[in-house]
Amino acid sequence: MTTPPLDRLACLAGRSWRVRELPGGLTNTNFHVTTDDGRDLVVRWSQGDAGLLGIDRDNEAHNTAAAAEAGVGAEVVEYRPDLAMLVITYLQGRALVDESFADPAVLARAADACRRLHAGPRFAGDFDMFSRQAAYLRTVRERGYALPDGYDDHAAAWADVRRALAVAPRPTVPCNNDLLAGNFIDDATWHGQGRVWLIDYEYSGNNDPCFELGNTATECGLNPEQVEAYVECYFGRPTRADLARVRLQMLCSEYGWSLWGFIQAAASPIDYDFHGWGMERYEKAVATFRGPDLPRLLEEVATGG
Repeated sequence: MTTPPLDRLACLAGRSWRVRELPGGLTNTNFHVTTDDGRDLVVRWSQGDAGLLGIDRDNEAHNTAAAAEAGVGAEVVEYRPDLAMLVITYLQGRALVDESFADPAVLARAADACRRLHAGPRFAGDFDMFSRQAAYLRTVRERGYALPDGYDDHAAAWADVRRALAVAPRPTVPCNNDLLAGNFIDDATWHGQGRVWLIDYEYSGNNDPCFELGNTATECGLNPEQVEAYVECYFGRPTRADLARVRLQMLCSEYGWSLWGFIQAAASPIDYDFHGWGMERYEKAVATFRGPDLPRLLEEVATGG
């Protein structure tokens, strides 16, 4: 196991420690570090070209601290951009998996965590998937990376989605923007208080809260009934426009993040099937672009119906 130069961290100076690599992480390698005097930490060690994926490490550190202030994230212990390391406190709990969301109580705790994050301090930087998709597409074209056949065939429908969402824009709130199942840490088993924490703020920024919900809905494979339940947990009494907006943002997540996978497939040194990851999201997007529900969703979002 290759480890970062932990001995250069101020928070570990003069201490003895034990370290183990944590699973997951497609742009970071994460290490659980425990010290003999009781410190319990995670060291996030970034590798590769973060700029290629639109990651701002300074914003990540700032927003991680803001999420902690909101009571929903781990505290920042030390940020060392010169070492490409961010040190945070270790959160006791279990990382969720897609199947966890079949439990209505878990679904409710996850929605509550998002509400707490969204009510917290403003983040540094903004996130907009339309701008992100355009930037990723430029990168793909400029570098000659492979795209699936037909990707550009959906440009007109993509523009329709953008226009519909812009008719009645929602105020932006601090969003994680990457809440796949493993970025929810559920501590109910440990403390009995039923709290979910949110981790990994690489792509964080102020955004439409419906993107946050839609991104999780598609990343975690929620079925239509679970999507409705999740939206209800978040909004309380959602309108048809709320649900339609989340479903359109599911499409935005799929179409935009698929490009992330294609870039990683060409550029990442990590041994992982990034092309398959991207194709899974792209094929979901195509199904919605070509499906019967898109015109209705566009209308409900644009008219507030």
